[in-house]
Amino acid sequence: MTAPVKLGVLLVNLGTPDAPHAPEVRRYLAEFLADPRVIDIHPVARWILLHLIILRLRPARSAEAYRKIWTPEGSPLLVHSKALAAAVQERLPESEVALAMRYGAPSLADGLRALRDRGCDRLLVFPLYPHYAASSTGSTLEALYKAAGELWNTPYLWVVPPFYDHPSFIDALAQRGAPILNELRPDHVVFSYHGLPERHMHKSDPSGQHCLRQSGCCDAIIDANRSCYRAQCYATSRALIARLGLDPAGVSTCFQSRLGRTPWIRPYTDEVLPELARRGVRRVAVFCPAFVADCLETLEEIGMRADEDFRAAGGEALRLVPGLNSEPHWVDAVLRMIGEAGGIAPKLRIAG
Repeated sequence: MTAPVKLGVLLVNLGTPDAPHAPEVRRYLAEFLADPRVIDIHPVARWILLHLIILRLRPARSAEAYRKIWTPEGSPLLVHSKALAAAVQERLPESEVALAMRYGAPSLADGLRALRDRGCDRLLVFPLYPHYAASSTGSTLEALYKAAGELWNTPYLWVVPPFYDHPSFIDALAQRGAPILNELRPDHVVFSYHGLPERHMHKSDPSGQHCLRQSGCCDAIIDANRSCYRAQCYATSRALIARLGLDPAGVSTCFQSRLGRTPWIRPYTDEVLPELARRGVRRVAVFCPAFVADCLETLEEIGMRADEDFRAAGGEALRLVPGLNSEPHWVDAVLRMIGEAGGIAPKLRIAG
C-alpha cells in the first residue's frame, strides 16, 4: 500500500534582525549584503564595500530606525509573517505550514527540517515577494534548492510564481486601501516599490535591447521583460489603477530604499513626494505593493520619514496604506495561489 502523501507549505519572507540593536543588525546585514545576488559586484570589491564601509556605518543607523517600529512581540515583519502562517495553517488542516526567512531566523534549512519532521516530503514553497527579482526570489530559490539538496531524502518541490498581477493579490491590496482612499480623499495616490540597481534590469533582459533601453519599456509584459522587476511593478500599478477606478493622471509609481551611488530604477520616492507637495498636492495616500508584510521600509521609511519630508515641502497629510499582513482577504489570496500552484488544488482541503 502506498503511504499517504502529506503536503507541506513553506512560506518564505526576506528576513529581519533578531533585535533592534547594532550587533544583531550587523549580523543580519552581513548575511544579507554578502549575497552575490544582492550586491552583484566582484567578490573582492563586495567584501571591501561591506566590511570596510557598510558594516562600519549602517548598523547603528538601521538599529535606531528599527527601534522606532519594534513591537513588544518583536519585528513587525516576523510578527505579521507568523500570523499569516498560523492563519494559513488553520485553513489547511490536512497539510503542514511552516515559515522561513531567506536571511536570519527561522532559516530556510529550519523550515525544511520542520516540515520533514512533520512527515512532509512534498513541499509547496511560497516566496512572499509579488515581483520577481534575482536579489529576492532568485536568491531564495537558489538557497532553497541548495538546502533541500543537502537532505538525504530530498523533498519534492513546487514553487508559487511571482503574483504581481494575480487578481486575488490585486483584490487584497484594493480591499486594504479602499477605506483609506474613501476617508482621506487624497489629491494623489503613490505606489512606492522597493528599488533595485538599474543593472539588475539590464541583466534580467535576455534580449539585451529592451529593459531601460527603450521608451515605454515597462508599458506591457513581453518576452524581453517577463523577468524584469520594474516592468512587473508597473503591471501591478496598472492593475490597481483599474481595480480602484483611479485616474491615471493622479497616480505616481516610484521606487524607494536606494543604496549607494550607482543608478537605481527611477523615479525615486524620496524625490517624488516632496515634488508633489511643491506642486500643490496636499493629501497623498501611499501603497507599498512590493511588501506583503509591514516592515522597516513601510512603517519607518514611508510612514515616518517620507511623511516628514512631504509635510516639510508643504503637504498636509500622508497616509500609508497598511500592508496585507494577515488580513482575511490576503489569507484567501494566499490559499487560492497555493491551490493553483503546480495543479495541486484537487489534493488540498481548504477549510472555511
